[in-house]
Amino acid sequence: MEFSGYNLRIGIIGGGQLGKMMTQEAKKMGFYVTILDPTPNSPASQLADEQLVGGFHDRNKIKELVTRSDVTTYDIEDIDVGALKELVEAGHLIHPSPQILEIIQDKWKQKEVLARSGIPIARYRKVEGSALAAAIEEFGFPVVQKACRGGYDGRGVFVIRTRDDIGRALKAESFLEEFVEIEKELAVMVARSAAGEIKCHPVVEMVFDEAANICDMVVAPVLVEQKIQDESRQIAVAVVESLGGAGIFGIEMFLDEAGNVLVNEIAPRPHNSGHYTIEACVTSQFEQHIRAIMGLPLGSTELLTPAVMINILGGEGYEGPAMFRGIRETLQIPGAALHLYGKRITRPFRKMGHVTVVDKEVENALEKAQRIKTLLRVVSEEA
Repeated sequence: MEFSGYNLRIGIIGGGQLGKMMTQEAKKMGFYVTILDPTPNSPASQLADEQLVGGFHDRNKIKELVTRSDVTTYDIEDIDVGALKELVEAGHLIHPSPQILEIIQDKWKQKEVLARSGIPIARYRKVEGSALAAAIEEFGFPVVQKACRGGYDGRGVFVIRTRDDIGRALKAESFLEEFVEIEKELAVMVARSAAGEIKCHPVVEMVFDEAANICDMVVAPVLVEQKIQDESRQIAVAVVESLGGAGIFGIEMFLDEAGNVLVNEIAPRPHNSGHYTIEACVTSQFEQHIRAIMGLPLGSTELLTPAVMINILGGEGYEGPAMFRGIRETLQIPGAALHLYGKRITRPFRKMGHVTVVDKEVENALEKAQRIKTLLRVVSEEA
């Protein structure tokens, strides 16, 4: 595709926070942006040129978006892949490709692709109904059960620790995965352009909220030896090369207690672990994604400053119109940058925004981030 300035149109399937931050970068570069999302006035639509209101499995609306766009991308995986495939066959550009999305939608298919490509992963096995108990005996306790489809932000994952847990196992098509004794959870954002150029952002650590099983904090750069960082980047690039396609990919990994790096999951889009790049890197993950899908040269991924990103999650026990407490106090902290997503309704653990703290020393950024976690809360107006 020939880039000729302001006449190109980008379609984004999904109007959440990722779509919103993609739109910010696309508009900075002069592109016309159309959003498809079932929620009127979605976060991304607040910045986009227009929004089509429709579901992610509404074939007519998907076709309308794609045919009105020069390039289409997405910020969510739960999309009608069949409709996307038909549109690609008709000559439309969709990045990353529907074939990649089809693999990502099924975690079992992800594992199979990674295994065939020689990517280091935890031992796994598909299970069918009554065979679950026997398969668990093969792995031993504890063991991780993962739903093949539909899981995200910790959903669709169940740790079976004892025989008593078997009765509470996921009632869905699933597979078992070896329980990994984790030293750290790592992530790398890797971009691949339509021309095949590849660039990596720095390796980061993801710290999880155990109660919600959701990413709570991201530390950049990760505090591990350089050898581990180099190996993580090499593995992440190998994952993206095995998939092909254009766009940015979030590669989530485990560093186990023996020092091995294992790939956990792949996101074919900007990822929560890459939000820090907006303030901390020369090129953010969102700008990089737009560059990649539009066939432009990829930007520098240099880390300009250490950073810590914390998610702003809906408070437990609160549901309704959102109210933010502690914003003034948060913004008094040097180096703190606030991002609110424009979601009007809060629910427990819903991602409502994030704060990135930059500092010359990562330890100082961590200390400031911990302070912000005690200051900033999301409640409902009725509270």
